[in-house]
Amino acid sequence: MGRAGLVIAQVLVVALFAVLGARLWYLQVPMADHYRDLAVANHHQRLVVPATRGQILDAAGRPLVSNRTELVVSADYHEIMGMKDGGEKVLTDLSETLDVPVEELRQRMRLCGPEVERPCWPGSPYQPVTLAEDIDPAIALQIMESSDDYPGITAQAHAVREYPNGAEAGQILGYLQPVTQEELEAREELRTQFTGIDQVGRDGLEAIYDSELRGTAGERTFGVNNHGEVMDVIADRPPRAGMHIITHLDTRVQKIAEEALASGMKAARPRYKADSGAAIVLDVRTGGIVAMASLPTYDPAIWQGGIDQETFDELLSAEAGEPLLSRAVQGQYPPGSTFKVSSLSAAVENGYSLRSTYACPGSVNLAGQNYANYAGGGHGTISLHKAIVVSCNTVFYNFGYQLWVKDGGLEPEGEPKEAMSEMARGYGFGAPTGIDLPYETGGRIPDREWKRTFWEETRENNCRRGEEGYPEVAKTNPSHASYLKRLAYEQCVEGFQWRAGEAVNFSIGQGDVLVSPLQLVRAYSAIANGGTLYEPRVARALVSADGEVVQEIEPVVAGKVPVKDETIRYLQDALEEVTKSGTGRGAFADFPQDKVSIAGKTGSADAQNRQVSSWFVSYAPADDPQFAVVVFVSQGGTGGTTSAPIARKIYDGIYGFGEGDAAEPALPDGRPRAELPTVRPDGSIDPLDR
Repeated sequence: MGRAGLVIAQVLVVALFAVLGARLWYLQVPMADHYRDLAVANHHQRLVVPATRGQILDAAGRPLVSNRTELVVSADYHEIMGMKDGGEKVLTDLSETLDVPVEELRQRMRLCGPEVERPCWPGSPYQPVTLAEDIDPAIALQIMESSDDYPGITAQAHAVREYPNGAEAGQILGYLQPVTQEELEAREELRTQFTGIDQVGRDGLEAIYDSELRGTAGERTFGVNNHGEVMDVIADRPPRAGMHIITHLDTRVQKIAEEALASGMKAARPRYKADSGAAIVLDVRTGGIVAMASLPTYDPAIWQGGIDQETFDELLSAEAGEPLLSRAVQGQYPPGSTFKVSSLSAAVENGYSLRSTYACPGSVNLAGQNYANYAGGGHGTISLHKAIVVSCNTVFYNFGYQLWVKDGGLEPEGEPKEAMSEMARGYGFGAPTGIDLPYETGGRIPDREWKRTFWEETRENNCRRGEEGYPEVAKTNPSHASYLKRLAYEQCVEGFQWRAGEAVNFSIGQGDVLVSPLQLVRAYSAIANGGTLYEPRVARALVSADGEVVQEIEPVVAGKVPVKDETIRYLQDALEEVTKSGTGRGAFADFPQDKVSIAGKTGSADAQNRQVSSWFVSYAPADDPQFAVVVFVSQGGTGGTTSAPIARKIYDGIYGFGEGDAAEPALPDGRPRAELPTVRPDGSIDPLDR
């Protein structure tokens, strides 16, 4: 080796020593804490301890959702799937021990997906997969003591939700499901406290108040030897239990509302389909939800331990009435004559006098189209008070048409006032109410702008149909196919126009107007309390597990109805007369109105290819309003014959005017509860009713 080669070799040696020194410095100084943690981890074992989920209580402290403990058998998904036989032997052995078909265990081990039928595992694959629940303690002990025979399988106690009232208020309360991988990635508080057996709220209060109900997981650190045996407890941070939710709901009123709705729908069925319905009892002073019924409904307990495909499909099926859908909050329907309070307000705020009289003929001809009263009857010249009491359509048809003309009709100049639509929005229609429940719908308040937008969205299809027609309909009904083709062509060319007929139908809550039962009862609640629109609330207070009131959820004012006090008082007087001499008198003929006077309005709403739907919305007592009640029955007949009698039963139950159990008032003083129930320091509940 020459001198040059020797120099190169020496340089390489020096360079290697320099790199080695730099690496040693890097490991010992910047990375010291990291490797110290790894070393400690070799001798410590960290265990996340789940927190007890808070209860959901009614206004008196009665449990709506509580907890119980059961023994659950679970499997480590990755360990089972990583076995040479895919876990076949251990699942077969477990099947014999549990006396559960091995095929069911295999199904539960599958991860849920669009193409996977239930039962399957809806949670993260990094959670223990629940294979069997509520098992016998002797079987759990056998599995735990013979862990070598059941690799990847564990048996342990889990806290599970309990619904003491079954299906009552099921859609309000919601349910729990295992945490998905997507949720773990999206929610930091789940990642940092993930216990491996976590569940999250999927609907109702369980979803909206999931973080508050969940609590904070604890952490226990064990010292272990090199064989993995626990030697001592290094640190122990206990979990903090979730908060309890005290609601405005009253279980007695909820039961009354659900039973009244179910029996009323059953009574309507010999003549009508009465396929679904809703009933709400609202505190007019705060917006608190005292009761909320929706039929069909379901028992949230069916989600526990997995759900089979048939049951899952039934929850979503139209044939079963889509039980997961809350008609009270998510339903959208034409309001019929209950909408006339808004139309009257719009007319009065735009020049029509409360002191004038108006013609109520059996029918009117407007813009070349004939519009009739219900059953074709007229009432002569009447006041607006009587127009509400007898529900005269023709008075409101004229208001709708005349305000449409004042806006310029088909071709308005400048910005149209849209008085009817703007007043409806002022009553809270056309937008979500802000209730503390998920998936609320906003309804629909149509106007010229909406019509143009709708035309743009549907124009392409209408133009195609206007040219091609409806050959599939023509095979069986040529005349109807011809009509549909003409209609499609008309909508293609002129569908952007807000026509006189649409404004006329709008005035009586028909046509394209859609509201939810919750929106409607809130609007009447505002009439009852003098004009204040509240954001409805189910939850009233959050209370810690040891009894401290962490937060009282105060009423939230969403706005004021944009009408004069005189108009509010006028409507109050007219609505009180409806149940005495108007369209609601039949249902309340023998009701003790000298003790509790009911103010309300009936409504019967038509929709294409459907039977008439039934509405009744009301409040009581009329002279000191406390409760507003709405009842809706889809395809249930007229408001006076179906919904008003259901509301009557609800009032009977609240005030104790019924027979049997209904003779005992659900609310002893006839008011929503003012006090909060007490949660004792030991976590037990001291209810207001004993």
